Amino acid sequence: MKPEILYHGSIRKIKGDKFLPKKPHDLEKNSENLNKGVYATNIKEIAIAMAIISCKGVNWASLSFRRKPYGIIYEGKPNQKYIYLYSLPSKTFRGSGGNGKQYVSAKPVRPLKLEKLLVKDYIYLVRKGTKEEIKKKLEKYKQLKQ
Repeated sequence: MKPEILYHGSIRKIKGDKFLPKKPHDLEKNSENLNKGVYATNIKEIAIAMAIISCKGVNWASLSFRRKPYGIIYEGKPNQKYIYLYSLPSKTFRGSGGNGKQYVSAKPVRPLKLEKLLVKDYIYLVRKGTKEEIKKKLEKYKQLKQ
């Protein structure tokens, strides 16, 4: 059953009063991440982790919907003080992978609430990738580029 409220983490405030559907960038080309739309999750901490791994200074990262910490940073580190968490109505969203925790809306979405959060208060939701994880990701990325 779809929750009433979904969450979207961002490194900046939106321009205007709605999120507009857009084509996402996914290096691994996961089908659930390639729909033009507004993406959100039913797990607040995942949305926050997504914003943190998208911060200025983070060059390469990934997100897991399976276990904490949700974000893994392979290169760089968050270099901004604040991120934003939006609460969204789920009315126009449909499930889109992420182990049932990711949703996408093909229609513009007006946020219900905006919270400005300190990155340092939520940094525990991400971690630095191990040397082994970085090596594995590099190999996978090289295969995808071929």
